[in-house]
Amino acid sequence: MANPLQQIFRRVRAAKSKEDIEEFHLTDGYVFSEPSPQNAVDLIPGWNHAFPSELGIQAGPAHMHEDGRIHWAIEQFGPVAGRRILELGPLEGSHSMMLDKHGPEVLDAVEANKKAFLRCLIAKEIFGLQRARFHLGDFVKWLERKDPPYDLIVACGVLYHMEEPLRLLELLAARTDAIYFWTHYFDETAMPPEDLRRVPFKSQKPPYKELCHEVAFHGRNVKLHERSYYGAWKKSAYCGGPVNRHYWMEKEDLLAVLGALGFDDLRIAHDDPQHVNGPSFSVFARRTVQQAER
Repeated sequence: MANPLQQIFRRVRAAKSKEDIEEFHLTDGYVFSEPSPQNAVDLIPGWNHAFPSELGIQAGPAHMHEDGRIHWAIEQFGPVAGRRILELGPLEGSHSMMLDKHGPEVLDAVEANKKAFLRCLIAKEIFGLQRARFHLGDFVKWLERKDPPYDLIVACGVLYHMEEPLRLLELLAARTDAIYFWTHYFDETAMPPEDLRRVPFKSQKPPYKELCHEVAFHGRNVKLHERSYYGAWKKSAYCGGPVNRHYWMEKEDLLAVLGALGFDDLRIAHDDPQHVNGPSFSVFARRTVQQAER
């Protein structure tokens, strides 16, 4: 005769539905399937990035693990091996993977979004990253620290989310002589008033006006165009900034500010005035005359 424990196991194996075995599963905090990368990915829903197809993992729609923008940035900078790299807002670690495989001495990646940070840790395990270290918190506060400078700072998709973009640019200039940006920018010609991409720039209350603030910066008046996320943060895949009110710069203003901060080598690529979310471009900025101190 089977002992009581064997009888229980037989009842579980014979169960015909999830409801039949609920009394035997003490909590939904466990995974009962065979261990797999997919189990880890499914733990944090709302992925934006996809994994390489050969891995057979279902995640997000955007294939960023071979992003041409990052390839271009590395080409402009030169050899990454043995260098100190900082990545702002890694989101889900796809760009981190691209940087990691070039062998930097240091690869710090700072992410403020809690769920995105956890996705980065999952991606780190799946990709087997050796050098990338992910840090949860505000990268502005990270930049304010008096740590050693970085050889390159990668800021792909973060500047246009900032409540204080000029402050971020100053902090970056104090910590490196080379920056890669990919960012959206405001352009009156590319986005005429009837363009739907202008809607987030209108106030959410009557009279629904656009707000543009002019700020003096190093002898130049810089235009900052106020924008709202219009409730986008309610979606599980939200990947914007932590503050609803953020500001887009104009392209010429951004380039002028970089020049004022000492970056005399400015290279532009991927300029797309018709990007679905608003005009965007890449900028690689290098300071060829080294600062004596930071």
